[in-house]
Amino acid sequence: MAEEAVLRYLEKNEEISDSGKFAEDRGLSHDDILNIIKSLNGFRLVDAQDIKKERWVLTDEGKKYAEAGSPEVQLFLAIPAEGIAREDLQKKLESSIFKIGSQQAIKNKWIEMGKSQVSRKVQQVEDKIKILLLQIQNGEAVSSEDIDALKRRKLITQQIWKGYSVRKGPKYAPKRKKAATDLTRENIQRGDWKELEFKEYNFSAKGQPLEGGHLHPLLKVRRQVQMIFLQMGFEEMPTNNFVESSFWNFDALFQPQQHPARDSHDTFFLKEPSTTKILPEDYVERVKEVHENGGYGSRGYGYEWKREEANKNLLRTHTTAVSSRMLYLLAQKPFAPKKYYSIDRVFRNEAVDRTHLAEFHQIEGVMCDRGLALSDLIGVLHEFFSRLGMSKLRFKPAYNPYTEPSMEIFSYHEGFKKWVEVGNSGMFRPEMLQPMGLPEDVQVIAWGLSLERPTMILYGIDNIRDLFGHKVDLGLIKRNPVCRLGLQYMDSA
Repeated sequence: MAEEAVLRYLEKNEEISDSGKFAEDRGLSHDDILNIIKSLNGFRLVDAQDIKKERWVLTDEGKKYAEAGSPEVQLFLAIPAEGIAREDLQKKLESSIFKIGSQQAIKNKWIEMGKSQVSRKVQQVEDKIKILLLQIQNGEAVSSEDIDALKRRKLITQQIWKGYSVRKGPKYAPKRKKAATDLTRENIQRGDWKELEFKEYNFSAKGQPLEGGHLHPLLKVRRQVQMIFLQMGFEEMPTNNFVESSFWNFDALFQPQQHPARDSHDTFFLKEPSTTKILPEDYVERVKEVHENGGYGSRGYGYEWKREEANKNLLRTHTTAVSSRMLYLLAQKPFAPKKYYSIDRVFRNEAVDRTHLAEFHQIEGVMCDRGLALSDLIGVLHEFFSRLGMSKLRFKPAYNPYTEPSMEIFSYHEGFKKWVEVGNSGMFRPEMLQPMGLPEDVQVIAWGLSLERPTMILYGIDNIRDLFGHKVDLGLIKRNPVCRLGLQYMDSA
């Protein structure tokens, strides 16, 4: 109907000067007219020119005041001639009306606002704001000064109206003949194929984009880190158990049971099942002994170790819990040097902000051999991080319950022009290793870092919630560039 109206009108007239007025005069939807004009213009039946009109319309607040009056007038009319207590006036009006009305009425010098009493300073007022709002609502002209005043109070907003002016196009016809897209069997049987107009075939047109899978930036960086470990001769540890017992997560690592990390404010403990039932009993006794009384050159912690604390189930707080299991299994066989790595999810009961989530990914490397020393750890760290593009390293002494000595790892960031912490490291203590059954001359060096931090730097992301979690923009996953690891590439990424 809209198409017929446009084409029939142009058959007898040169131009539709305003698509909005044209639609209004014929009782048609302007949106329908716009869509038809766009279609006819595409097929060159008409030539359409854009029309833009700017107009002011009332906001929801403006509509409210146009009907009920401005806040200052509502407040003025609520004040009797003899005045009113401030508290009573507040009760008569909405809080927003009282607040805005008081400010404007005082500014207009209509009222006197005392500490306890409010009184009128004039006897009558004109609601200029309501009058202006009604004029704008009715499409009447308003001065620029009044527009600015209403705009500052956010009572009006600018609306851009779009339409078309339309003339006949080079292929104009009173009725559009639909171009055929297919030659059917019926067309051939009826013989009407001779009169058909076929739609031109566009050999340059692109087909529908093919949807395919996309790798998340975390997975890309994870794969690159994994390849570095494999090139260095490491084998992957099984990290498929998110739920771990406190024994493997804490006790086996020589972490005391009163340590703050074992508090519910820092760790997610399970309600069901709340405890584990299977632990290697002989090993448990050796761990208990070293916690209470020490051994292997240590005095221990000197407290009463409780089995019920070790039995508690939790969401693992670090993948070092997996390392403790792997080292224990290694100790049950004739010793052979090993190099392990893991990259998987861990959980901490932390407040979520721009740099912290309650779950994140930990990268961990572990080397086990005879006669290892701190110099070996430093050398391996230089080799590992240089493959990540971090050639400038510094180490700072630190404390970990299960490593001694311990070191925080810092790398110089060329983009930030400063040293940034990139990981933690250390040598596992004898109090942890020897109760497992490992020989006395066997040492274990280890280091760890998060997967999220280097990924955020690589992809220029400053809020971890934009990288990982339910608020992630899927466009990031579809459009993120393929980038190499290395701080020298991070600024361009």
